[in-house]
Amino acid sequence: MPCFIATIIMLFCLVSCGRQPKMASVPPGSVVLAFGDSVTYGTGAQSGEDWPTLLAQKTRWQIVNAGIPGDTALNGKDRIAALLEQHRPVLVIIEIGGNDFLRRRSHAAVKEDIRQIITTSRSSGAEIVLVAVPEFSMFAVVAEKPSDAPLYAELGKEEKIPVIAGVFSGVLSQMALRADTIHPNAKGYRVMADGLFAELKKIGLYRE
Repeated sequence: MPCFIATIIMLFCLVSCGRQPKMASVPPGSVVLAFGDSVTYGTGAQSGEDWPTLLAQKTRWQIVNAGIPGDTALNGKDRIAALLEQHRPVLVIIEIGGNDFLRRRSHAAVKEDIRQIITTSRSSGAEIVLVAVPEFSMFAVVAEKPSDAPLYAELGKEEKIPVIAGVFSGVLSQMALRADTIHPNAKGYRVMADGLFAELKKIGLYRE
């Protein structure tokens, strides 16, 4: 019997460890900062077809698109504070790191830069959600099987913040949803917005 109880406890712990942190809902009209690179900006689609705009339509949040094409986590950690001061968001959705991977920066360095963005955002009082970004791999590009860089899941556990995994990489795995190997097209951004919305509901940030 003691062995059985121990097994049950162990299984419960394993399940619990895989759960996303639950968060307080963000009311309609709230200011949300979408912080990232060209994928947040909407490169590969027309104006208004980017995922922050589409997500704003679903949530009725006031989402500020703070995506800059070519931006890196290295540069991003130095521009986040001014954006937080200017917009005072209640929630920051972070999607960044892809350009760092393309420049062959070490994952350890990228991870610490994103951690700094998280720390600065947290110090403003905002809630934080991290969007996992696929790591660059020629094999993944050719095989059309991109996968999230492990550092995002690691940061989620270490910083105790939700990580939206598989959504971005899932879009890039389908040629019909891509403008090129690293950017969604208009349809891809719609799928990405749908995926982000579904995950935000799961963790309680959006409630009907």
